[in-house]
Amino acid sequence: MKILAIDTSNQPLSVAVTADDSLLAETTLTTHRKHAEFLMPVIEDLVGKAGLTPKDLDRIVVASGPGSYTGIRMATTVAKTLAATLDIELVTVSSLLALALNITKPAGLINPIFNARNQNLFTGLYQIKNGEPTPVIADQHTNITDWLADIADIDQQITIVGETAPFEAAFSQQFGDRLMVADKLAAIPDAAKIGLYGAKLTPVQDVDSVVPRYLRLTKAEADWRKEHPNEDTRHYVEKI
Repeated sequence: MKILAIDTSNQPLSVAVTADDSLLAETTLTTHRKHAEFLMPVIEDLVGKAGLTPKDLDRIVVASGPGSYTGIRMATTVAKTLAATLDIELVTVSSLLALALNITKPAGLINPIFNARNQNLFTGLYQIKNGEPTPVIADQHTNITDWLADIADIDQQITIVGETAPFEAAFSQQFGDRLMVADKLAAIPDAAKIGLYGAKLTPVQDVDSVVPRYLRLTKAEADWRKEHPNEDTRHYVEKI
């Protein structure tokens, strides 16, 4: 199976082309957020360097959030467009799980983190089962006080990975020597790992129904809800 994998959830941009269990080509950029400018040229370049044409691809795997509104919207839109245009499979994976994939031999649990500012974070809790990260607590948008209260009873080692710097002191105070902080390289998504992981998942049945996993309201949606307090908001994205 030939797969194109994409992650632009935050500042890093990572794209890979894999075939079965092999990496054919990969590019990761961390120096800018101009994903709209670079994503399609990077995809075109990598597919060519892998010796393929777009029609050779069997599946798109995309990290669909949470993360930067713009980043996950860009990746999801490109993935949906390619999947529909090429008539190939589409798989979505959690952008937090993508970070958990970078921790290959944890002694306990994995806690990926994206900084959502003002002591808020996108986070979830994972453990490795059969060599793959499995959710223990679902991905969510929360604040550090509530999150630490939610995991206060954990008596295992916990490894935090991602944008951890604003929260390390609070984690250290609660977990002491049971806390491990992953190195900075582990905080960068690896599209090749996303692609290999996504090869094992069931593709979505309706490509058009896929939307970014924001896990919190965008400003536009919050404003829309204020203006339409009595309307059904479950399909806000489709209505807009």
